[in-house]
Amino acid sequence: MSVSLALAGKPNCGKSTFFKAVTMADVEIANYPFTTIDANHGVAYVRTPCPCRELKLECGECRDGVRFVPIEMIDVAGLVPDAHKGRGLGNAFLDNMRQARAIIHVIDASGGTDIEGTPVDIGTHDPLDDIEFLEHEITMWIFGILKRNWERLARKVQSDGSKLETTVATQLEGAGVTEAHVKTALLKLKLPHDKPASWTDEQMIELSDLLREQSKPLIIAANKIDIAPPGNITKLKALGAVPVSAASEGALRLADKSGAIKYIPGDDDFKESSGLNEAQKKALSKLRALLKENGGTGVQKCVNEAVFGLLDLIVVYPVEDENKFTDKNGRVLPDAFLLKNGSTPKDLAFMVHTDIGKGFLYAVDARTKMRMGEKHGLKNGDIVKIVAVK
Repeated sequence: MSVSLALAGKPNCGKSTFFKAVTMADVEIANYPFTTIDANHGVAYVRTPCPCRELKLECGECRDGVRFVPIEMIDVAGLVPDAHKGRGLGNAFLDNMRQARAIIHVIDASGGTDIEGTPVDIGTHDPLDDIEFLEHEITMWIFGILKRNWERLARKVQSDGSKLETTVATQLEGAGVTEAHVKTALLKLKLPHDKPASWTDEQMIELSDLLREQSKPLIIAANKIDIAPPGNITKLKALGAVPVSAASEGALRLADKSGAIKYIPGDDDFKESSGLNEAQKKALSKLRALLKENGGTGVQKCVNEAVFGLLDLIVVYPVEDENKFTDKNGRVLPDAFLLKNGSTPKDLAFMVHTDIGKGFLYAVDARTKMRMGEKHGLKNGDIVKIVAVK
């Protein structure tokens, strides 16, 4: 899996509950700071319509026409103010975000935990305060890496003509920053490119902040909406936050797994099985009300918006038989790949296998049977046969 998302936030905001719900993994959940000591890694799924229904085929890879494509989810332990200085559990947790391509920032929308993650009365703490601090911590983490050996690196750029973008990107490679990110950030800033040694800390922090926005885009999950004051939810939604109840999502997935209901993650309703007792029906009635009011629990929406929105990825289905939409074993649409929007058939070929990429000749659009060249721009939902030299 090449797509990794990080769950970040202060301690006790519901990250581990979110992680367990979205991955169905067994993780420790408790009402005290630093429940998660080491980052948990699990498999989550992005939801997309499966082409099999449109093609009137049965693929066996989807659920009622809904396809779930795997991604990696990293539950980073709780961050506290000044974590970049080593406070709390410190830089180790920031380092766990290196491989993440985007961040789901889990906020306690109930205001029931302070900035340190310590439980307080619901509504006491303003959840808006939690948003800025996390962005600041990541920016300062990037700045700390950039600052290391900067005087020597900057002098080298000025003395021997080393490329500035390459120098910065190489220094920040471990943080997931690319040369393209650096080029874009430098275009927005009026820094003296020929004299990087003269840059002030304030200028470098400003650069680090832009690099954070590009290399670690984030979406805000306003968690605990089942107990949050309505005013808090309104304020967070105004900032683009997704209302979330991770606890409700976890309960629904467990009920689905047990057979008590039929629930597809991301739906705004479920079907109850027969034979449920009154207590079960009452609990499910509360969950249904939350789904209806919010259009779902918000958990799957966060994952989808991170993958399709923040990262601008598309789903493409490679097949070997473009007439039957199958692989060599006759399986219908067996694989689904996540690629950057605008990727080409040749990019897909390399993702399937390096040798196929090297031997790429052309591709075929399985729907239209039209040939695609190596520079053809793929679209979301494309079904592609790759023709390569064996």
